[in-house]
Amino acid sequence: MRRSPMLSLKDIVERYRKLAGRFSVPVSLACFELGTEETSAVFSSLDEDYHISRFFHFSNVAGKCFVVSGEVTTHIAIDEEIKTLL
Repeated sequence: MRRSPMLSLKDIVERYRKLAGRFSVPVSLACFELGTEETSAVFSSLDEDYHISRFFHFSNVAGKCFVVSGEVTTHIAIDEEIKTLL
């Protein structure tokens, strides 16, 4: 199954909420079930936008690693205030 080349912010937040159950909970980037390149591209693109990135918190703990904006990361937590941009 081929996925779209770029998911929207709304798509990412909806997937995050389903995976995390609530905001501010770290979720493995691997759980978004995107390919390695797509994961890096989608999250790097969103991280480059200050208005979005201030609500994203990436971490590098145990798990599959991805490169997001040049940094190795495994998880993301999203602040609930992201809803102001949706």
